[in-house]
Amino acid sequence: MPSFQARVKIWLSKCFTHDIATDVSERNHRFIEEALELVQSTGCTADEAHKLVDYVFSRPIGETRQEVGGVAVTFSALCSALGISQAMAAEEELKRISEPDIMAKVREKHKRKPALSPLPGLYPD
Repeated sequence: MPSFQARVKIWLSKCFTHDIATDVSERNHRFIEEALELVQSTGCTADEAHKLVDYVFSRPIGETRQEVGGVAVTFSALCSALGISQAMAAEEELKRISEPDIMAKVREKHKRKPALSPLPGLYPD
């Protein structure tokens, strides 16, 4: 079976165009959106998040590969503290978003997103 990352890449290519699937700016925006939604769901406040944004962006830019490792380690640590299997949660989410009706909603939401904006836009659901 292909790796989880490979299966996500396949899903992105099925759901969107290759250009959207590989657009680093778009992937950055969706990643930070999901990360913020996660920490919001566990009690992090907007004020705390803003303070962290200011702190991070006041420092020198890190090396991307090392930062990917840092994200993986801290995400795993957060999942452990929450008592959630990151692998199981990831598999469940990939299965959910692979459903044809969910893929259609994701495509529609992306189509209505303001062009070149990091924000996903405002939607009725």
